Amino acid sequence: MSSHPSRRDLLRLVGAAAAVPVLSSCAGAPATQSAAPGTFTVYWNAGHDYQAYRKVIAEFEQANKVKVNMQKYQWPDLRTRLLADFASGTVPDLVEEPGGWVQEFAVSGNARSLQDFVDRDGQAMGFPADWQPVTVERNSYQGKVYGVQLHLTCNTLIYNQGMLREAGLEAPTTWEEFLDAARKLTKDGVYGVALNQDYTYMWPWMVQAGVTPYDLETKAIMEPRADAVAALQFQADLVHKHKVAPVPVAGTDYSGPQKLFSAKRAAMILTGPWDLDPIRKTSPDIELGVAPPLKNKTAATQAAGVSMFVPAKATRPELSWDFIKRVTALQVEQAATKETGMLMPRKSWVDLPEVQSDPVTKVFADALPTARDSSQEVRLTGQLGKWEEQLKVMYQQVLIQNKPAAEALDTFAEAAEGFLK
Repeated sequence: MSSHPSRRDLLRLVGAAAAVPVLSSCAGAPATQSAAPGTFTVYWNAGHDYQAYRKVIAEFEQANKVKVNMQKYQWPDLRTRLLADFASGTVPDLVEEPGGWVQEFAVSGNARSLQDFVDRDGQAMGFPADWQPVTVERNSYQGKVYGVQLHLTCNTLIYNQGMLREAGLEAPTTWEEFLDAARKLTKDGVYGVALNQDYTYMWPWMVQAGVTPYDLETKAIMEPRADAVAALQFQADLVHKHKVAPVPVAGTDYSGPQKLFSAKRAAMILTGPWDLDPIRKTSPDIELGVAPPLKNKTAATQAAGVSMFVPAKATRPELSWDFIKRVTALQVEQAATKETGMLMPRKSWVDLPEVQSDPVTKVFADALPTARDSSQEVRLTGQLGKWEEQLKVMYQQVLIQNKPAAEALDTFAEAAEGFLK
């Protein structure tokens, strides 16, 4: 879905104790010397500390005679830390990012081009030929590769099969069917659906409504505007008019809807594979259903997922590239999918038995070719940070405070016109 949520992928803490030393990620943590001898520093998302990656780290450490210092963050904290590092010139060796930062930092000169490595090793590792095209495009700038996709995810409909069966419902395929199902499923303290307060969860609806966030040539913002308004209002109406969804809680936590779903207090949520593991762990008795992306003007979704890049001032790019090669190998993707259900960017991943034989993973995998990047045009202006800040405000005004979508979108577009100049 992040991307996603890009998204900006949207993953939360997995409470596994680290097998590698972890420095505190609080504001007062000491600056990391990229060149600290014998230490290789990685900034990683707290939710992606997989066993499959621990194994890669152990092999990487042995092969390169270094100790990996993996610092784990939630996305907002990681961004704050990274911007401070760029300002100070003391940077990590490798960064995982939520989709979108690679181009932004390529534009600002803070990411290193990886094109020299791709020219040398690309063919042997299947890059870019074996990666879904959207993932190569979103990690390139001016014809050069600056990042490599680690996970490619998308957002679609997850539902409680038992609840739908009891209500005599099939999985919805269109917005109308979805609203109808949500109404029938809302009863006895159970909501038909739970929506996410995070603005990245707005994109599948926008994509399905045929909305282009920003057009680099015409400079048009959120057009066709009427369709953008309708898509936003549809989401708000689920909460405030039809009352088939609870009012989302503002914050930085993405797991609210998943928790309601796991507690059997919501019959449907719109999310990505990142929520599958927590649902299965907390509520193994729920019979999970996953439906293809809903259709409005089109049946599609947004590309989410994460990439890796090397900061421009990192002193050992060869080592960083070696890590990227190891962690994106097909057998590592296979192990991570087996462990967590995560979706991956390689085309050959789709054909793996773990993907084809799992009815849940297969629905997500089949949706990946319809996944569109929702922020690429904005990233290339170098103004993604401001755009996202404004989007967040606008989305929460509409979804949480019930501000009319047309009014909120006009205000947003006016602000965006100002900084996109």
